[in-house]
Amino acid sequence: MGKKSRNERETPIKETFEPLPLESKAPATVVLLLNSPEEDILIKACEAIQTFAEKGDENKVSLLGLGALAPLCQLITHNNKLVRRNAFMALGIMATNGDVRTALKKLDAIPSIIEKLSLEGGIPPLLQLLNSEFPVIQHLALKTLQHVTTDRDANKTFRDKQGFEKLMGILNNVNFSDLHAEALHVLANCLSDSESVQLIHKSGGLTKLMEFVLTPSVPEIRSGVIKCITRVAQSSESCKVLHEQDVETVLVELLSLENIGVMTSACQAVAALTFHLNSKERFRELGCISVLVQLLSRESLALREAATQVTKDFDLLIQQLYQSCPKIVANSAATLCNMAEHEIIRCSILSHGAIQALLEPLKSTVTQVLVNTARCLAVLASDEEARTELVRVGGLQLLVNLLQSHSKEVLHIACLAVNVCASDEPTAVEMCKFGALEILQEINQSKTRRNSFSELAVNSLLNSNLSFKYSLTSSLASTDIITCGFYDAGKARPGQRMLTLEELSKQPVNQRQAIIFVNKATVLPEYESNIRVWFDSLKGEI
Repeated sequence: MGKKSRNERETPIKETFEPLPLESKAPATVVLLLNSPEEDILIKACEAIQTFAEKGDENKVSLLGLGALAPLCQLITHNNKLVRRNAFMALGIMATNGDVRTALKKLDAIPSIIEKLSLEGGIPPLLQLLNSEFPVIQHLALKTLQHVTTDRDANKTFRDKQGFEKLMGILNNVNFSDLHAEALHVLANCLSDSESVQLIHKSGGLTKLMEFVLTPSVPEIRSGVIKCITRVAQSSESCKVLHEQDVETVLVELLSLENIGVMTSACQAVAALTFHLNSKERFRELGCISVLVQLLSRESLALREAATQVTKDFDLLIQQLYQSCPKIVANSAATLCNMAEHEIIRCSILSHGAIQALLEPLKSTVTQVLVNTARCLAVLASDEEARTELVRVGGLQLLVNLLQSHSKEVLHIACLAVNVCASDEPTAVEMCKFGALEILQEINQSKTRRNSFSELAVNSLLNSNLSFKYSLTSSLASTDIITCGFYDAGKARPGQRMLTLEELSKQPVNQRQAIIFVNKATVLPEYESNIRVWFDSLKGEI
């Protein structure tokens, strides 16, 4: 044979191999094939991974370890429709495992997956999958719908494609009870749209939700129902329907359950409903605030935050202090007292005029009203702003009057409140003007009326009013620092009410009694520490 020319040697071979059957029992090999440029191989590789993953969590975790997620996430954007479908199916099966879901989040793949679903091409197939005979497919479809329906446009498409009818069909079917929690999550997303709320109301969906709340069920389902109610409550029209079905009573009962998730959801629903006057009034009648205050001491941060969100509406409680019903007043004062234990809440209560509102209950003749009111005042008075307000509105006279109560319980709490209020000089001086010191001295001399707080109250009054202390005891402690305004009016006589400097200044000049007044403008700071010694030596000569 002759020698081949150069052109003959470089002519490309036009023939190709026949398609090779792909068979592999090694998962690692199949994962590698996900990077193949051949569409047929990709289709079969995705199918193989799906079949392998369906056999259990161990296989899903194995595929995760072999690096199957990254290429599968890439294949959902492939040009070939069958490749995309199989890749989605494989991802969906694998995502039923917690470790795989965590890995998907780290890869930030979920937003990318949702983006691949167009509203017109994505939602109808998902709704169709709800009819699948395989529970895993139904669960995956609902989970995907949870993400999709967070978008407003998707909500409209979901509504137009009879999505609500599909969901209500699931919720009305006891055989699909395992799907109820996920269906309720989808429903809650859709109820943020007013048109959707109207649609579900007309179809009897709100009535069905109330049935779910009233029916004992797993906590997750109850939480899902309450979340739906919270969304519905955003609409005034829908809130009226809920009120007519006495949803407030149900929610207050749920606040007493021991499941943190249910109680937290119930708090959020109450917060939404209190924006509507009828529901707000109904919660007041049910004593809802008292129940919520108890939740503030729970360990769960989420629960405490949810309860605080509701109890920040103090106007309702404070207005109840003006009621004529003693029980309502007593309960409101007790609730405010419990809430005021928290500093942040206490400041908010004061800003809503609580001190002024407590004045009328301080005049009550009902023991429990007086006890709860005085206790509330004692807690609020730990704040300087509250003491200043109490002086301004004339509340100290009413408090001092309680020291003469024949009820031991009232007297005990009144002494406690005086002890707290006496923590600064202006308030202490004002109470002494009303005879608080003399009344307390009398109480402390009685074997039957004396109590631990009456003794503390006297000490607090004297420590905040050094002029009275010196006049009564003829001495001051090393920790008692006198300031401008201190005066010595002489030794106090037993049973005689000590007068303030203002009162003394209005009396006629008495040459028999010298009153020594300290004016800081004429006393050098370095001599202040010696003034007490000078008074002691001068005392016997006055």
